[in-house]
Amino acid sequence: MSQSRVTDPFLEAAKEEARQGAAEGGLPIGSVIVHQGKVIGRGHNRRVQQNSVIRHAEMDCLENLGRIPPHIYRECTIYTTLSPCYMCSGAMLLFGIPKVVVGENRTILAADDFLRSKGVEVEIVDDPECYELMQTFITNKPGIWQEDIGNAGVYDLYAQAPIS
Repeated sequence: MSQSRVTDPFLEAAKEEARQGAAEGGLPIGSVIVHQGKVIGRGHNRRVQQNSVIRHAEMDCLENLGRIPPHIYRECTIYTTLSPCYMCSGAMLLFGIPKVVVGENRTILAADDFLRSKGVEVEIVDDPECYELMQTFITNKPGIWQEDIGNAGVYDLYAQAPIS
């Protein structure tokens, strides 16, 4: 008897955003914010498209959501196709978002432990499509990927070592 994989509709919505980002020539990273079982905000990495230094998927999602009452953030879950960076994690902490669902963190393990240390629930799905989207992008556009993670070719921020 084979086990069927249950598809999370909110992670699927984040993957739709990631695919849209890739179709626009940007990074395939997507995010949605869910409140009481409904997507209330969505976005994808638009750093390339908007020539932006901060428009990561989670930041785009928050920006697209707009201003909402503070207590609503504290009742939300944010879904993201890739492990969130410290900038995006800081925004989640600032607004008190209590849970993040991460599509995959094999490509880069960014601020997952940092979020946990601050009391945020972090769920890792390890979704194969999220991983494949990133691997294809990195193979095709390694320079843009390095730029996106803040690596100007001098220092590997995540490994804490000089790049050889």
